[in-house]
Amino acid sequence: MLGAGVFTAVGPAARAAGSALLVGLVVAAVVALANATSSAQLAAVHPVSGGTYVYGRERLGPWWGYLAGWSFVVGKTASCAAMALTVASYAVPAAWQRPLAVGVVAGVTAVGYRGVTRTAALTRALVVAVLAVLAALVVTSLAGADGGVDARALGDDLASAGVLGVLQSAGLLFFAFAGYARIATMGEEVRDPARTIPRAIVLALSLAVVVYAVVAVTVLAVLGPDGVAASSTPLAAAAEAGAPGAPWVEPLVRAGAVAASLGALLALVAGISRTTLAMARDDELPRWLAAVHPRWHVPHHAETAVGCAVAVLVLVTDLRGAIAFSSFGVLLYYAVANAAALTQPAAERRYPRALAVAGLVGCLMLVATLPVGAVLTGTVVLGLGVVHRLVRRRVRRAGGADAADGRGA
Repeated sequence: MLGAGVFTAVGPAARAAGSALLVGLVVAAVVALANATSSAQLAAVHPVSGGTYVYGRERLGPWWGYLAGWSFVVGKTASCAAMALTVASYAVPAAWQRPLAVGVVAGVTAVGYRGVTRTAALTRALVVAVLAVLAALVVTSLAGADGGVDARALGDDLASAGVLGVLQSAGLLFFAFAGYARIATMGEEVRDPARTIPRAIVLALSLAVVVYAVVAVTVLAVLGPDGVAASSTPLAAAAEAGAPGAPWVEPLVRAGAVAASLGALLALVAGISRTTLAMARDDELPRWLAAVHPRWHVPHHAETAVGCAVAVLVLVTDLRGAIAFSSFGVLLYYAVANAAALTQPAAERRYPRALAVAGLVGCLMLVATLPVGAVLTGTVVLGLGVVHRLVRRRVRRAGGADAADGRGA
């Protein structure tokens, strides 16, 4: 979770709700917690790779599993675009950002093609580095600013943002929480998954909420809501404005954003390609995507397809649009997870049924209040996914009928 989201999501959220994004952060955290409990108890019963794609198929039917998988693939593809754009926005001036982002996508895809992904040790190193960068930002900004910290900025918009603004900021900030689903997809690779996965999800989410809240308060206090909303790199801007006596903090924040986003991008491309592989093996996506490289043992066709899709997105959307579209897909993915959790009998339930209900309602509510462009685009892409499956089912049925006719002849 400590990837591009913490460095970028606060800006779009501030444009939606000003300082009331702090309320949106709480709403996003509550919805994420409800989703986490549903994912945790489903993962305990279905400790296999695939996450909600599997849960939907097993508990609600193939269509729901497909919609969850499709939403995951398209939503996380948009997340990849957001990660690449974050790298570029923190690394180079605006004129060079899209070319660099495309280059980053190509490089990460090439690395993934060779089967190199983040290890647990590298993940821990990245997390420690990001936490150190964020700690430096908070301490120097709050302690070293020359009267630049305005605590009143935290409450200026709380009353004026309105319910829609708060919910829209929550939907955008949800982008920063989405990483905990990856824990639930690793059931085949974890010792004692029934005990470990639920604890890991809740603990990781709780720690992330605390980190995000501290960072959001700091950035708002230093820049004010308008300053946060106007910047595509709000944490770097806060470091520059809030720590004039420590000029090393701003480049440190930029380096931290680049490192965190690159690490998250590498893991995301690998995760999306594996979900694509699973769906292709089930004939939910073209079989061509199920190919595994004979030497590198990776789904190289899926990796290449994901990389191309991300590169196109980088060229046609901006960071806010990528975040909003990602939230659309990921929230629908979790809506299916909550619906699947509602089918679990009492013996399989670790948490109150009301949490799954709250998660389902919360996901649908946040989806409906995202920026209109993201909702319309997401609806069209979801519809294309439905049409794709209907066409494939018809083709398979026609192929089966032709084969039967041939045997009869």
